[in-house]
Amino acid sequence: MNKIFPLIDRISNSSLLARTVSCWEEAVKRGGWTKENLHKIPFTLLPAEYKPSIVTHTNGVAEMAIAMAEVLKRIYGDNIEIDMDILISGAILHDVGKVLEYAEKGGQYHKSEQGKLVRHPVSGAALAAEMGLPAEVQHIIATHSYEGDKTPRTVESVIVHHADFANFETLGGEA
Repeated sequence: MNKIFPLIDRISNSSLLARTVSCWEEAVKRGGWTKENLHKIPFTLLPAEYKPSIVTHTNGVAEMAIAMAEVLKRIYGDNIEIDMDILISGAILHDVGKVLEYAEKGGQYHKSEQGKLVRHPVSGAALAAEMGLPAEVQHIIATHSYEGDKTPRTVESVIVHHADFANFETLGGEA
């Protein structure tokens, strides 16, 4: 997973790093995919002019979230606390539930049976909890999409949410 999501190596807490990697590995296994499949799975099933893979999208969101956090820290200094390990783990895992929500048949991607009932923020947060990831990471996963709009978000979740939608909407996705 470190080669697929290179920013994962910026997580300094070794336990959090290992659990973040394990969460993706478990999701891939449960979804019936391979690591190589990840480069083919679209980041959205919704209409969009350009559909990069879930890997490209996840790396874009993580890179943008890190950059946003660095700017916020530079401008606001000690007036804002951002846990970079939590932020990076949450950004890398924000769409981990999509490999449970999606299925492929004949080169076409569609909702899996589970995905018809449970959207990726919920399945991803549940898997993260099962894998022993901290509640702060589960919170980012659960609140990164519109499911979190009625929930108070942590600073890290606000950043990942906006990084995700900036990536999604600029590629033609509609919120």
